[in-house]
Amino acid sequence: MEAAAYHLPSLAPAPPDAPAVFFLTGSAFWYQTAFCAHSLVSNGGGRLRIVIVDDGTLKSHQAEQLQRMLPGLQVVWSSEVNRRLDQHLPSERYPQLRRRRIAYPHLRKLTDIHAGGSGWKLVLDSDMLFFHRPDFLLEWLRCPARPCHMADVENSYGYSRQLMEALAGAPIPERVNVGISGLKSDAIDWDQLELWCAEMLDREGSHYLQEQALVAMLLAEERALVAPPGEYVVKPTRAEAEHPTAALYHFVAESKSWYFRFGWRRSYSARTP
Repeated sequence: MEAAAYHLPSLAPAPPDAPAVFFLTGSAFWYQTAFCAHSLVSNGGGRLRIVIVDDGTLKSHQAEQLQRMLPGLQVVWSSEVNRRLDQHLPSERYPQLRRRRIAYPHLRKLTDIHAGGSGWKLVLDSDMLFFHRPDFLLEWLRCPARPCHMADVENSYGYSRQLMEALAGAPIPERVNVGISGLKSDAIDWDQLELWCAEMLDREGSHYLQEQALVAMLLAEERALVAPPGEYVVKPTRAEAEHPTAALYHFVAESKSWYFRFGWRRSYSARTP
């Protein structure tokens, strides 16, 4: 799959005023980002800009490949991310968030993309593939007014609902999956997130799904829009990976094997002559 990423065809550049879609990526995942972003732009009519946020490991030749296939793609390098974090999330005021993003890189989808920013941002995971026009996302990007996310197959937060609701002060929404996450950067309460992060670690320890839990808590008092589950599928079956019919598949957990065996190959054959 990584070798094939070098041969994805170059797409036409998006207009400068096209909506932006954000990915956090690095050396170990750039080729997955390439496939997801390429399939998104291809199926989205080409009028989308891609912004890559370096997780600190992205190599220059990998960034060059991403920019080759997606002309106009913007890279926010880790040096710029760290400068912004020092300005807007200084370690002396946000020690938990700053330490946690080092030990738990998933948190960077919040800190590194949103801190110091303004307006709505759509953040996508890299282990996803688009196969048809993503109308829901295109409409959200055209006129965002409420947060958005995917629907998971079950509640997967890693922390007890009792703790999450006690911290958030409101009921936690069901089945939030952050393969798709649309949030307003300047609406995020970083002091609140600092407190939540510390309390979660102190009371119930570290968990791989903490970022998803934190986003669910941020959405506790919001009327978030949910991508239609039939078109934006979390954990597809082998049959779906071999014969995709939905707009988007998020290959998590057991479906990861179908991603590497079938999903990307179906996407690649659709994008190359």
